[in-house]
Amino acid sequence: MSSTYEGFTAEERAALKDHAQELKTAARRSSRAGKAAGKAAEAERDVLAKIAEMQNSDRIMAERVHAVITASAPVLAPKLWYGMPAYALDGKIVCFFHSAEKFKTRYATLGFSDQAKLDEGTMWAAGFALTEVTAEVEARIGALVKQSVS
Repeated sequence: MSSTYEGFTAEERAALKDHAQELKTAARRSSRAGKAAGKAAEAERDVLAKIAEMQNSDRIMAERVHAVITASAPVLAPKLWYGMPAYALDGKIVCFFHSAEKFKTRYATLGFSDQAKLDEGTMWAAGFALTEVTAEVEARIGALVKQSVS
């Protein structure tokens, strides 16, 4: 069996560059004398700006996911993570949205990190494919997000 490692895809390299820029921005913000609320507001503006840049279906889903997450778990702080919207508790990512367009995939994804308290027996879902965010999907996302921080 001869397989050749071709390295990261262009999309993965772009996400890594986005993450490096996010770390630099966060470092600049933390070195400035400022209030935590101001930094949080800047981070949320960054997330909303990134959502606004997305293509139509991804943007619509990301806007709705953002609204559901911020309403269901206000304790989560929006921030960019690898160039995509994410939501953190005490600085650690709990959940995130990946657009289909950015990663050239068939569907967008709502994912949860190991910080999310979604444990259910010995196996549980930590990622969900999204093709549309309906009222039913919003309710499910809200319940998952609430559970993830409980």
